[in-house]
Amino acid sequence: MTSTSPGTAEFQPDTANELLQGLPGISAVERDTGISKDLLRVWERRYGFPAPLRDLSGERVYPAEQVQRLRLLKRLLDAGHRPGRVVAASHDALEALIRVQASAKQTAAADAWLTQEQARCIEMLVAHDVDGVRRLLSQAMLRMGLGQCVTELIAPLTGLVGEKWLNGELAIFEEHIFTESLQQLLRQALQAIPRDALAEGPRVVLTTLPGEQHGLGLLMVETMLALAGCQCLSLGVQTPLDELIRAANSHKADIVALSFSGILSTGMVQRSLGELRAQLPAGVALWAGGSSQALQRSSGLDGIRRITALSEIAAEVSRWRAAQT
Repeated sequence: MTSTSPGTAEFQPDTANELLQGLPGISAVERDTGISKDLLRVWERRYGFPAPLRDLSGERVYPAEQVQRLRLLKRLLDAGHRPGRVVAASHDALEALIRVQASAKQTAAADAWLTQEQARCIEMLVAHDVDGVRRLLSQAMLRMGLGQCVTELIAPLTGLVGEKWLNGELAIFEEHIFTESLQQLLRQALQAIPRDALAEGPRVVLTTLPGEQHGLGLLMVETMLALAGCQCLSLGVQTPLDELIRAANSHKADIVALSFSGILSTGMVQRSLGELRAQLPAGVALWAGGSSQALQRSSGLDGIRRITALSEIAAEVSRWRAAQT
């Protein structure tokens, strides 16, 4: 029997084990936050955060407050902040950055940010009207046209849903419902594009690098490329460099397109792009787009076409075709 002094409490081994068993493991945290297991381990070594506990099997488990902080980090990284500046920051500092970011977005795009369709979509998500969300988005695609719908409604709406989730106005499962519904609709729209409309080329292989799980953004890029007449081969997310190079060579790609959300460090992005550029044939173009701060710098990105907005894709495709002739 273990004795304790008055006014203190001591966990028995069985009680402590029960508490640890209730905490999510690294795979669950990866699904919840969108931060890969490899990146979580790198941050743990480099910055001392996260600082997981260990269960009786020696596996990592994460307290709720650490998972919440990881969600904040993911939103800031997606907005372009560098890991070295935010991972080790205090929780109060992270929340302050989030408030500044939200205020800036609301001020800069107050008129466009909350359109009637966006507000209705959020209301339906909160009411768990999944069919209503899908119907609203389908009707918007028909009314606006697929390309305009992606750039003017879907892209900002996706950002808004992320902000609502971060602020606790949407639950995790509600954000997942939105993402899954939108992915299904975009894939259906892609399949409806006539095959002969894609005969003009170029052939594009698109993916994200290991650690990048921004699949919805990648699907929006594929949609805009297909509307521009490109023949697309999507490898999904987190493709290792050697496999990406093999895929590009096997499918005789004209362009390799990568999407970066900001979760990878500037150094990692630039090193990966440099290595990829060196190993791809000179005639294969390398495009990179997204919110990563690494793409805002001119150094270290020689031979790489940077695309800053979905609306630029059609013009970039036209520029590529003109260069071939």
